[in-house]
Amino acid sequence: MKLKVHPAVNHMIAIRENIPAKTGKSLEEWSAIVTKAGLSVSKDIIAFLKAEYGLGRPTCMVIASDALGMHEDFDADAYLEKVPTVVDAQFTGKKEHLREFADKLYAIIEEQGDDVGASPCKTYVPFYRNHVFAQVKAATQKRIDLGLALKDYDGGLPERLIDTGGLAKGDRITHRIEVSSADDVDDDLISWIKSAYELDA
Repeated sequence: MKLKVHPAVNHMIAIRENIPAKTGKSLEEWSAIVTKAGLSVSKDIIAFLKAEYGLGRPTCMVIASDALGMHEDFDADAYLEKVPTVVDAQFTGKKEHLREFADKLYAIIEEQGDDVGASPCKTYVPFYRNHVFAQVKAATQKRIDLGLALKDYDGGLPERLIDTGGLAKGDRITHRIEVSSADDVDDDLISWIKSAYELDA
């Protein structure tokens, strides 16, 4: 799997680097404040920093992660090192048999171009070109959902493409195709992956 650091991690890195200039305190100083307050739960730290110091939620999240030693939240290398276990965890127990379908979808999506990269999350794997254009999720114990960004597709969409409600919610992923057997990974499905990839040019 060709990996890209998830945009959320890059965003956290940028916030982290800007904290001294923005707040007047280093992360070490903020961690000391959190420790002195006796807080050890992320949501409590965030609430405390917002209430006592008027910090924005993203800044509070970075300080909380640092104070709790959750450095993978804003460390590109740590994120990439953790990725294999994140993906494996999505296909444990009764979802284990879905892994072969997921691996096939991963390969097809990545074959669309050298500029494609995956940025795995806890419950799904999104694929980026310039933006997210596809994602693979073990939705149930019996099926995988292939999500596609088709907002700008000019033409009719077949019933197989199920509306996710993403367009109304402002999400990138607007449609999904259900995959529960090898037969579902057919030429038609591949053509829709290609369409989503091309729309993100």
